[in-house]
Amino acid sequence: MKKVALLMGVAVVAWGQAGQQARPAPPPSAQYLKAKVYTAEEDSRILKLYDGIRVSDVIDALDVVGLQGVTTMDRSIRPLWRDEHKLTHRIRGVALTVRLVPAQETAPRFASHAAERTWEGPEGWGPPAELRVEGAGRGGGYGRLIRPGTILVVENNAIDNGMCGSNNALSWTAQGLRGLVGNAVCRDTDEMIVARIPVYQNAALSPRGINQGRHWMESYNQPIVVGQVLVMPGDVIMADNDGVAVVPRAKAEQVAEIARWIYEDDEVKRAKIFDNAKRPRDFTVEGIKPPPPPSDKPIHTTPVWEKK
Repeated sequence: MKKVALLMGVAVVAWGQAGQQARPAPPPSAQYLKAKVYTAEEDSRILKLYDGIRVSDVIDALDVVGLQGVTTMDRSIRPLWRDEHKLTHRIRGVALTVRLVPAQETAPRFASHAAERTWEGPEGWGPPAELRVEGAGRGGGYGRLIRPGTILVVENNAIDNGMCGSNNALSWTAQGLRGLVGNAVCRDTDEMIVARIPVYQNAALSPRGINQGRHWMESYNQPIVVGQVLVMPGDVIMADNDGVAVVPRAKAEQVAEIARWIYEDDEVKRAKIFDNAKRPRDFTVEGIKPPPPPSDKPIHTTPVWEKK
């Protein structure tokens, strides 16, 4: 019996080894979440659906479609400034994602300021052009993808080092950038406030440097995580004083339709409260008409990765 058991054990091991040899080797690396590409026309059409809608309306609509608390960024991501008269700090746009990582090199000791400037330049000792946080935004990099309606969403894993200051932010807004969102994105915050460039970031992590020796550009238009929320390229980003909400692109149309109803229903009720209290209506409730009854259109139940 012992011999039979031993022979059976050897056979099982041999069978397992043969099965393992027959299985193909896994790829050396893999990217499972695939980014999709949308045209400027597709982006413009989807953003029009969100015109005037607030983050609170979107959060309520996300609840309706089954994304309760899933895509609302952490409360630490706050507006750098607020416009209490015209609410120009509110932004809506389409995500262009950027991921920064800590460098595995350090800047050398410089003999002079001129030597440091040479190192920072394209011919210096600094990292390759595609890793340079500023340089990656120029030429063939992500900067050329910025267009009207773009929101730059940044996952920054470096310490006290950002990727945006008043200079490049002004340049990007001239291309149509609506704003910047991330855990640690921009310095030059005084100038950003004066220029009224919308920035949403964690004030406690607001970076003070943009130094090539401390961080590298890992990727752009790939999946990132900001405020404990997954952001995919092309997702709709909504931001105001209530925070930042991410709408997965696959559910963006239905979320917009529901959020529009919530917004109009709420504003009509607010207008009546103004009238009953004999207070003049403010601009937020002007021109709003009662919405039709809530739609009985079925909620999309398929996961976002199965949507076409």
